[in-house]
Amino acid sequence: MLLVEDRFEDFTSKQICDTATHTEAILCLSADSRQEVDDLVGKALGAGAQPSGEPMDQGSLYGRGFEDLDGHLWEIVWMDPSVIQH
Repeated sequence: MLLVEDRFEDFTSKQICDTATHTEAILCLSADSRQEVDDLVGKALGAGAQPSGEPMDQGSLYGRGFEDLDGHLWEIVWMDPSVIQH
């Protein structure tokens, strides 16, 4: 769920952290292709997110990150399915 802070407080008795000074979580989503990584991050940046770190390109593993408008860190990654061992 994505909630405004006042509503989020209804779900926890803990203090909500200030994402300007603390990292609460790094959320990671898997993409189906390198292009989808770029597309999703591009949409986030276009909506006002800020880049986070440098893109990671290890050939069979590619990822980019961004910080959303609330300061949460997101990583979008793609891994070549042919290198995954079953």
